[in-house]
Amino acid sequence: MRTLIAIPCMEMVHTLFFTSFAAMRKPEGTELAVASCSLIYEARHTLAKKAMDDGFDRVLWLDSDMTFDPDLMERFAADLDQGLEYVCGLFFTRKHPCKPCVYEICHNMPNARGKMEPTATSFSEIPDGIFEIEGSGFGAVMMTVDLIRKAGALPFFPEHGYGEDLTFCRKARAAGAKLYCDPRIKVGHVGVSVYSEDTWKSTKG
Repeated sequence: MRTLIAIPCMEMVHTLFFTSFAAMRKPEGTELAVASCSLIYEARHTLAKKAMDDGFDRVLWLDSDMTFDPDLMERFAADLDQGLEYVCGLFFTRKHPCKPCVYEICHNMPNARGKMEPTATSFSEIPDGIFEIEGSGFGAVMMTVDLIRKAGALPFFPEHGYGEDLTFCRKARAAGAKLYCDPRIKVGHVGVSVYSEDTWKSTKG
């Protein structure tokens, strides 16, 4: 099983990310690719194309402002070995109010005037085990390369009102994929401090 670790970034990565990445166990058949671009969706398209053209089976997407445990890849791989196509870890916004970057609603809904508008609503409670989601950020996600093909051409080009990550999730779901979060895979989000599940719980009152 060949996995591409895909890291889109701008010009620099956080020290805490590098420390996590250096300590992460990387199975045989793993390769790294970094794409630097001011437009993150273009960097993701570059990395997705490499994964498809070079015959990889899976992609581990990592944003360069995340922290994680050394067994991150092993945990994701175990989930995909059960037949899942897409699994994200549990991570949170890096500013208050701290919210999960996993969404139970990620589709257009009518506003007060009846006009359809893009909507993304975070989960207010997190289940203990793997659960289905409508979308997630891409801070730490593993997916099959076949899912990228299913999502169609330029799957990260942002739709109106959505970022490149939720755009991909919407296209993947439209192609019939089911998306999941594994909350046992804990991921920190580097900001002024590291925002995590504890931060989220402390802001819930």
